[in-house]
Amino acid sequence: MYFWGLYKNITILYLICFACYILFSRQPDYFDGERSPAVIHLMQDSITHTIIPKAVFNDGTRNYSVDARYFLRYPKENDKVEVIYETDKPEKAAVYMFWGYWITWGEMIATVLIYLALFQIAVAVTKNPTPESLIEQLEVKTEKKRKYKTEDQ
Repeated sequence: MYFWGLYKNITILYLICFACYILFSRQPDYFDGERSPAVIHLMQDSITHTIIPKAVFNDGTRNYSVDARYFLRYPKENDKVEVIYETDKPEKAAVYMFWGYWITWGEMIATVLIYLALFQIAVAVTKNPTPESLIEQLEVKTEKKRKYKTEDQ
């Protein structure tokens, strides 16, 4: 019984910590960033010389293009997307989509590994309780509480 309580508490604590991490670690910054519409164009990459999808947008002064590729996301020519960028570094923009901006593969793998480690710690703590803890758990008597008040109460 104690195990399930610890398991739930670890799950809730972990989800809160992960949500805070996601919210405050995005680059470009979600709170300070500007969003702009962009169009996908297939362009030749200057380093690998392969054709890749790039999101082309305008920050009000000039045009920029950023790599729009991401694992399991395949944008096509002339797709309309939204980019997020910081006004002092528009060349470091990112395509603003749930998969790729908010959630990345590295974070998903790390979060599963950390959660499994916390789960194993919870199992190790509750699997072999100390004798004092076991005696204390056995001595606790739960009282039945009535759901409704009766006239004699």
